[in-house]
Amino acid sequence: MSSTAAVPFWRAAGMTYITYSNICASLLRNCLKEPYKSDAASREKVHFAVSKWGNGKPEKPIQLAYG
Repeated sequence: MSSTAAVPFWRAAGMTYITYSNICASLLRNCLKEPYKSDAASREKVHFAVSKWGNGKPEKPIQLAYG
């Protein structure tokens, strides 16, 4: 027997926590006044690298940006 009383609303809506968190962060950044809004927008972009592995060794990483 399962109860939905303790389920967070983001889970009940069919979202992951990451999706919910990203929506909240975006709404908050849009509500800020200048100069805080432009400062927050500049920190929104995330840079990371992805490497494929072959024969037990990483191949050349691919630089990506998100945001």
